[in-house]
Amino acid sequence: MSNSGNENLVLGLSILLTAGVAGGGYWFFSQANQANKSATVTSAPSTTTPAIASPNITASPSKPSANPMQDIEVSLPNPKEINMDGSVTMVRLIKQFQVGYSQKNPAIPTTFGIPDGKPNGTNKGLKALADRQIVIAANSRSLTPEEIRQGIRAIPIARDALAVVIGVKNPFQGSLSMAQLRDIYQGKITNWSQVGGADAPIKVINRANASGTQSLFRSVVLLDEPFAPDGANFVTWERDETTAILQRLGDDGISYTTVSQAVGQEIVRIVPINGVMPTNLEDIRNGNYPISRTISLAVNRQISPAVKEFIDFALSPRGQEFVSSSGFVPL
Repeated sequence: MSNSGNENLVLGLSILLTAGVAGGGYWFFSQANQANKSATVTSAPSTTTPAIASPNITASPSKPSANPMQDIEVSLPNPKEINMDGSVTMVRLIKQFQVGYSQKNPAIPTTFGIPDGKPNGTNKGLKALADRQIVIAANSRSLTPEEIRQGIRAIPIARDALAVVIGVKNPFQGSLSMAQLRDIYQGKITNWSQVGGADAPIKVINRANASGTQSLFRSVVLLDEPFAPDGANFVTWERDETTAILQRLGDDGISYTTVSQAVGQEIVRIVPINGVMPTNLEDIRNGNYPISRTISLAVNRQISPAVKEFIDFALSPRGQEFVSSSGFVPL
């Protein structure tokens, strides 16, 4: 090859090498610059005020994160009747559901209680559901792990709260804290004078052990610790009922029931808890009132189309109107 050819070859290679180095350098610096920009954006202080997590919204049972029906199979034939049992505090609401459902499905009658018209409380209702004696349980508490293992599922239909009540002639006019209420039901506070009232013994009336209302009260107020033992001034009611308890309060008794059963009663007065009354629905919805719960219709995982229609009606706009008119808080 001639000297001229060699020179041309060297010149060509030099140009290619220079272009490669320049291109590589450009790529390197452009990537580094992009990384610096990304780092700057990531580490830049935010000008937006950080959101404060709301425990009331996060923990609200009325807004479950998962669809409660997604684990339920509509695979059974329709029964001759929809038989139900469960919470006595939900009697009025269930009766309204029955009326509304029968208007849409007159061919399938409904019953509530064993026997019909005699509901036996949440705990017995859930047991009857597990034993396949009924197809729907009116439920006023959280399911236990064992009940969930048995295949029972709870469909939330409303919010409710418990009211602490005393006789209308009771001289106590103050508010109770959750700690004071817990101490009363554990036998540590036994005289009204210890909470700012008159010098008189506190007559404590507890709900029946079969009551879902008692289960909620023990869970929320006593933090699942035991009640005081029965004695001269502490009585656990034998049957899950409300009217008889309210009539026994007199001027020194204390008990609890659902807000819907306490409001409008002329013989009792509702006691504020932590300074908050449960008669304001927003205080129940947002958790300001501390003794509240979700109520539900409990079913087994496999249900019939008729049972699903009953649940759908409870969750419909018309069903939620019944929730409101029965004294509960719609979802």
